[in-house]
Amino acid sequence: MLEVCDLRRHFVVRHNPLARFRHPDHLIRAIDGVSFTVAAGEVLGIIGESGSGKTTLARTVLRLCEPTAGSVRYRGRDVFALSAPDLKQYRREVQPVFQDADSTLDPRQHVGAILEEPLLIHRLGNTTERHSRIAAMLEQVNLSPSFMERHPSELSGGQRQRVAMARSLLLNPEMLIADEPTSGLDPLVATQVLALMLRLKREHGLSLVLISHDLATVAYASDRIAVMYRGRVVELAGGDSFSEQAAHPYTRFLLGIEARLPDFPLLEGVHEHTHEADQGCSYVLACPHHLHRCHHAIPTLRETSPGHFTACHGVG
Repeated sequence: MLEVCDLRRHFVVRHNPLARFRHPDHLIRAIDGVSFTVAAGEVLGIIGESGSGKTTLARTVLRLCEPTAGSVRYRGRDVFALSAPDLKQYRREVQPVFQDADSTLDPRQHVGAILEEPLLIHRLGNTTERHSRIAAMLEQVNLSPSFMERHPSELSGGQRQRVAMARSLLLNPEMLIADEPTSGLDPLVATQVLALMLRLKREHGLSLVLISHDLATVAYASDRIAVMYRGRVVELAGGDSFSEQAAHPYTRFLLGIEARLPDFPLLEGVHEHTHEADQGCSYVLACPHHLHRCHHAIPTLRETSPGHFTACHGVG
């Protein structure tokens, strides 16, 4: 259904012109050659620490920002070559669930108006039909239709996330791309939101890309899991056997099986991605098993066992 091939998204951080003589501009490789597929009805989990490029990947797949290179194909069609009407249809069929529901729900509108907006944009139904559709969707996400009269500020964090999910599902999408949908929620509410999302996924026959830094959440929900580090996918494996078969040193670090090198600084932000393309493995400075070639050659994602792909010179 969705095919991402060698996708790259780079940003240039420009210094003050007077400082460029001694400080060259930084090239941030937010996405650096990512490839994966999502089949119909599949849940693909994407995990990684903050700053690994997960959100930029989601935004690029949704065509909220343009790529530097690579392609995204949806049902065989190049997303970045779609005409305006086709792009509108793509955005109807592939819906986001953003991390911060607070910033995506207009505080000046009540919930009914927020949920009606996508129906108005796509010219679906009359006023009565839209009202009935919104009420039914609110009930599907375990909210009373009376919530249509409330403003986002009157809702709890879990209720706002349910409203965001209802908005995404109102257009009957084929795929959801959920970026940290349980972030900032207390554990009980986060579990309820995740269970609700998986139930709606089954009932509506959706494909789901679930992005998170919470390994337990992704491992529980996903059919396959992709691990990202500094803009690259370093491991891709089935969800059932993920913990037992994890082979990449970074994945094993996330699982608590082994440690990074003790002097490796845990940085977050632009410096996470300012490596050169020919510098070798992005994890080399932290890897306790690095080889000489790790400093000079970028490892490619290759199948090391059936259905299990690893980008590591020392595995396989």
